[in-house]
Amino acid sequence: MTWLALFLSLPAKAGTGRMRVWRELKALGCATLRDGVYLLPDGPEHAQALETVAAAVLAAKGTAEIFHLSGRDPAQDVALRALFDRRSDYAALATALRDLQSGLGALDVGTAQRRLQTLERRFAQICVVDYFAGETRRQIGARLEDLRTMLSRHFTPDEPHAASAGPIVRLNPADYQGRVWATRARPWVDRLASAWLIRRRIDPQARIVWLAAPADCQPDWLGFDFDGAAFSHVGARVTFETLLASFGLDVEAPLARLGALVHALDMGGLQVAEAPGVEALLTGLRASQPDDDALLTEAIKVFDWLLRSNQTEPR
Repeated sequence: MTWLALFLSLPAKAGTGRMRVWRELKALGCATLRDGVYLLPDGPEHAQALETVAAAVLAAKGTAEIFHLSGRDPAQDVALRALFDRRSDYAALATALRDLQSGLGALDVGTAQRRLQTLERRFAQICVVDYFAGETRRQIGARLEDLRTMLSRHFTPDEPHAASAGPIVRLNPADYQGRVWATRARPWVDRLASAWLIRRRIDPQARIVWLAAPADCQPDWLGFDFDGAAFSHVGARVTFETLLASFGLDVEAPLARLGALVHALDMGGLQVAEAPGVEALLTGLRASQPDDDALLTEAIKVFDWLLRSNQTEPR
């Protein structure tokens, strides 16, 4: 295969410029062929990225040139690919995952979630520069998913398990007016967001009931976010996303973006920029409001603001 090779040199006194160049090379996942020679797989995006690095080198009074390079035989090409081996990065991440798993019993839910989110971000960073991904990445991704499930079951054993993915039946909101909607007490983000969506877009006159246990749900009530409920997790969707799809609201971009935020806070996975701030705000609300009705009243304001932001903020 063909490679892009950046040959550079920097003056000894270019401390700030040298650090900037080093950070950019590291962020790109460049392999070091030898001192001053850095490689990336050939491609337009990588060519543009190396041009940016070269410009930074020139700005620091150094020299920089970019060449195409290829191995002279298959063995040399294999050796060049080996320079991009990320197994040591994945191994360090695997150790951190094991440490978190073994220490769950000594952690509170907030600390455990923050540590897991840190590891998820680290995994995403490695994946970006893992140009020849293989079985190791798949295994670490599976371990992250297993740990996410384990954390959920450890701290919230009554959280619903996702039903098998399949087509979601489209429902008419007119058939769901003035109903009693029931979910588990002491709601967190998915239940709060779902209750907000029910009140704002599905059943404005809905009465929300907080259950001490899912078994307390009456036959004529509409349950949400627990096993056996009318609306809960389906496949990769959290309950909020299931409600969006069930009532045809997932086609509205602002609500879909809100769904991505709720998913990130409830299940992890792809990160959303505003998630940490929203999580901190909801955590404070939950801690200061022992009454679930009062908590929902305040949370509705938060989700109103988030929806307005999604409607007005350029994307």
